[in-house]
Amino acid sequence: MGPWLKGKVGNASSKHSMGKTARDAVEKARHQLADLIQAKPSEITFTSGGTEASILAFRGMAPDPQGLFGRIFSRFKLFLSAADHPVSIETALDMARFGQAKIRWLPLDKQGCVDMDRAAGMIRGGRGLATVLVAHNESGTLQPVRELAELCHSRGISLHADGAQAVGKIPCDVRELGCDFLTIAGHKMGAPQGIGALYIREGLHPKPQALGGGQEKGQRAGTEPVALIVGLGKAAEVASHTMSATNQKLLALREDLWNRLQAALGDRILRITHPTKALPNTLFISLRGVDTGKLLADLPALCASTGSACHDGRHQSRLLGAMGVDSVWHTGTLRLSLGKTTTPDEIFTAADWIVSRANQP
Repeated sequence: MGPWLKGKVGNASSKHSMGKTARDAVEKARHQLADLIQAKPSEITFTSGGTEASILAFRGMAPDPQGLFGRIFSRFKLFLSAADHPVSIETALDMARFGQAKIRWLPLDKQGCVDMDRAAGMIRGGRGLATVLVAHNESGTLQPVRELAELCHSRGISLHADGAQAVGKIPCDVRELGCDFLTIAGHKMGAPQGIGALYIREGLHPKPQALGGGQEKGQRAGTEPVALIVGLGKAAEVASHTMSATNQKLLALREDLWNRLQAALGDRILRITHPTKALPNTLFISLRGVDTGKLLADLPALCASTGSACHDGRHQSRLLGAMGVDSVWHTGTLRLSLGKTTTPDEIFTAADWIVSRANQP
């Protein structure tokens, strides 16, 4: 990214030599990201982040209701669950409020995954879009994306997969997932904040939500932020080469952290993250009888959260309630996320801090 941040300039939509250089950089990044998810470069649309990417899929696929009749009797359906990201839920609610869609809530099983048997009884033929997280943004638990895609396609429904937490961390082959859309958030995989992308399966043409200059093949207007796009491309390339080794390390460290916490706290700790079907870097737990908001305030050096950072630091019990977890655990949630630089010493220190604070009256 350095040259593009230190004076190397050029509008990627311009036809002159500097513009062509910028365009070449953007297209190289598009190929790097496409290679990571096994897509065609033409299926990648750059956005300002995961939030914009998901909104493009949702609003882009919904027809505009025509008149009062259309608003009341909209036949476009959105299928989602309580496990979905706030951008999906809030966008769906807003679309329903203005008559663009009807919402159907998919039930979850006790692991926090979409209950496929019950989903099969709810998803009918017609116009619509289902959405599912590849990996939950709090618990890290993996969702049955492939199975849901097959179900949706058999009923004529498109599937959006939110891969913000997963792309760059675990293999996300769009052909294997079977999704029609895949949200990608750059900062979740080592790229800068403020850049992301939406995979749009060839043949689909969602209505653009950012209008103007016609960039990104008309899907997303606005001058391309070349430095950020270059950073996303490089992050994708790095992830493709380091993912396997990094995951082995993170999985071992995560289980060490869990074992230390469980040994010290016993039945006062609940593991929400699935023991095997989850991202290797995520451990979502709950401490019974502990105000984890206060715990974190008392431990400012512990960079963790009570839930997803996307939730503005608020306690979130929506997932736990949908899973059927007893309410005594809802306010003691703690999301612990590991990264490439996490060390065994940091695991030991974090566990010691949490246990010491949890044992205080």
